[in-house]
Amino acid sequence: MNLTKTISANLNDFMEFLKSTNFSKAILVGISLTLPIIIGLKFDFSEIALALAFGAFWSSPSDISGSFRHKTIGILFSIVLIMVVSFVGEYLTTFTMWLLLLVLGVLAFAISYISIFGFRASLISFSGLLALVLSFAHEVDRLEIYEYALYIGLGGLWYLLLATLWHYINPKGQTEELFKEIYQQTAEFLEIRGKLVGPNCDRDQLQSQLLELQNDMNDTHETLREILISSRKSSGRSGYQSKRLLVFVELVDIMEAALANPVNYNKMDALLQHHPEFIKDFQELLFEMSKQMRLISEAGQNTKKIPKNNALLPLFRNIEKDIALLKSSGKPEEYEGYLMLQNLLEYQENQIEKIQKIKWLLRNPNPRELTFIKNDVAKRFVTTQDYDPKLLVRNFSFKSAIFKHSLRLAVTMIVGYLIGVFFDFQNPYWIMLTLIVIMRPSYGLTKTRTKERTIGTLIGGVIAVAVVLITQNTYVYAILGIGSLVLALAMIQKNYKTGATFITLSVVFIYALISPDVLTVIQFRVVDTLIGAGLATAATFLLWPAWEFMDIKGSIEKSVTANREFLSEITAYYEEKGKLPTSFKLSRKKAFLEMSNLSASFQRMTQDPKSKQKNLEKIYELVVLNHTFLSSLASLSTYIQNNPTTEASSRFTTAAKHNDEYLGHIISVLQRKEHNPTAIDVTKKTQFFKQELPKFTTENPDLPASVHPKLERQFQEAHLVREQLHWLFSISKKMLQITEKVHFG
Repeated sequence: MNLTKTISANLNDFMEFLKSTNFSKAILVGISLTLPIIIGLKFDFSEIALALAFGAFWSSPSDISGSFRHKTIGILFSIVLIMVVSFVGEYLTTFTMWLLLLVLGVLAFAISYISIFGFRASLISFSGLLALVLSFAHEVDRLEIYEYALYIGLGGLWYLLLATLWHYINPKGQTEELFKEIYQQTAEFLEIRGKLVGPNCDRDQLQSQLLELQNDMNDTHETLREILISSRKSSGRSGYQSKRLLVFVELVDIMEAALANPVNYNKMDALLQHHPEFIKDFQELLFEMSKQMRLISEAGQNTKKIPKNNALLPLFRNIEKDIALLKSSGKPEEYEGYLMLQNLLEYQENQIEKIQKIKWLLRNPNPRELTFIKNDVAKRFVTTQDYDPKLLVRNFSFKSAIFKHSLRLAVTMIVGYLIGVFFDFQNPYWIMLTLIVIMRPSYGLTKTRTKERTIGTLIGGVIAVAVVLITQNTYVYAILGIGSLVLALAMIQKNYKTGATFITLSVVFIYALISPDVLTVIQFRVVDTLIGAGLATAATFLLWPAWEFMDIKGSIEKSVTANREFLSEITAYYEEKGKLPTSFKLSRKKAFLEMSNLSASFQRMTQDPKSKQKNLEKIYELVVLNHTFLSSLASLSTYIQNNPTTEASSRFTTAAKHNDEYLGHIISVLQRKEHNPTAIDVTKKTQFFKQELPKFTTENPDLPASVHPKLERQFQEAHLVREQLHWLFSISKKMLQITEKVHFG
């Protein structure tokens, strides 16, 4: 039975892979390469065909998830870059060695430095580096060099034509795939939250999983946000895009509510140690929500497969009965447990409503029943990349990680080329090709890529040797070469090790078509890859290294600042009520993104050498505390958005002010503007939270055995708001104490 399930799961994964945009893009690249080559061989203009194929291949990296407009612009910039680089690159072999090395270094640095303009720019940069390196692999014989460069450009336009046709054939494919991914990520997020409720779980490990998953979700949210909003701006209002944008808004709200932590888990364990059935019921509800999101993911655009709403409601009713029993016990010591569970239940009720709304939206309701989001409001949520040329000047220093990476890559490529020439390797440019693929600004990612590239190359080499020993049929080599290239392009982003295996196979079999000694090709391929991998790792460690402990302070400061702005918006909305302002949602988005950036920065730090992981435990504590602070803010945010609240008291305003001051002190310490800020009214502030915001206890006279229904809502609000404000103060105080002790590089 288990074997059957495993086979079925793997088959489903394979079918999903065949439907993915990565596989579709790989097919497009395969077509754009093979058609010119086939036609060129038939009509005897192979050099033109090769130039067209190069142009199509080199312009394809920037064709990634995002708005169609941005993809088109990215491909066009790639085309211009590879034309210029190909033109210059064809003259390199005519230079003297010293001039060649100088031009190679300058070009490598300049092309790599383009990535200062963001992720898509880094892929355009990669296209240019590919064109530069492969200039050493091909000398133009029949064409003038300017003609060769023009045909390179035509090849890029040929790929752009295919990509455009595919976009209009399958306009919803990319969006639906990203929605499927975010449904699954949301399901996993809810499942982990369900596990956290259990009293005997490893909460540190689960919190770590949440942080990593939250990073992935934020990345998916950003891509979806760009696609859904930018497409509305460029092509007018689309019913499909507008409805999907409403679904997206619900998903973002679900993530916020799932991140929200309206209860202190340790406190809940203590209060409910005699009622384990309550915890079990809450877990069952959360797990069912997770299951519902997975079913929505599997349904896709098939409205008939969207799950019904009746699975969640019985579980919700069971918890309502549990809480009613706890309240009716009449025991003062259990009243706090009742308030805590009631608030937690209302959070889950809000989640159920959002899941139900997503199902309703996916069933294509009448547009007249919907309130669409205005374009001028929506576009404010798109994160725009700064393309100001002044960025090139501002980052031209050793303080910039991209500057150091570009310089490091240029020097290492020169060394790699010299090694290949000195030892008379068959294809010295393979070393440089390995370098541009492996080397990254951070040591950790470079090390990971080096390991995966090496393993993938060795596996590919072994498989290639086995095939060569079995057959010497050139048709088999051609089919395997093209097929491996398509699979490599499809897998490279999802699984780099597997992608590297197929890259090795494609290179070996394509070379096998023109070289009779295939085993020698395999040998040099493996040796060159190992040399390139070794150079990449050594250079990242020795040449102007960018250790994360030197930069993580900035990430912490940005995240604390974003949390402070979010707290300010929450406070203002709680005091003023009314319609939720756009600035509130923008501050929430910024807080989530900066937390994600901080978490990613810490993950990179853990991949650095042990000697460079300075203050790792303290910094990890700061990251976790900052995440917990955001969770508490999300709790307040979700509550005040979905419940009627009383007038803000002076105690609330004072408490919010104290929290804001503490965050300000933390930022000042990070900027080294204050030396001993904890001496400022710490005792007075702490005393305020102990006396003015008392915890709910059995001795508290505000908690009678029975409460009038009219006061019930006020007690719930007071319990949650007081608990969160006290918790926020405790967290910010601890963060300040740690920040003062840590010396950042």
